[in-house]
Amino acid sequence: MTQCTSSLDDTRAVARLTSKYQATVPRQVRRALGLGRGDVVLFEIRGGVVTLRKAAPLDLEYLKAVEGTLSEWLSDRDEDAWREL
Repeated sequence: MTQCTSSLDDTRAVARLTSKYQATVPRQVRRALGLGRGDVVLFEIRGGVVTLRKAAPLDLEYLKAVEGTLSEWLSDRDEDAWREL
């Protein structure tokens, strides 16, 4: 299920999560963000508001840089603990 309402200044969209917690990004949102297949998106949460945006190359470089610091969460035990979230 996807519903969208939009104007030049405002776009709202609704999508349903699958059993694997996946959602299709509605066409209007893809167009507004210039998203294409294989693009990476970034979710930002601030004050209870989630923002979705296309990840910039700088974002990807930052994530690659911090990836090495997250090795403490790479065990099979951690995977089992977080799998259902």
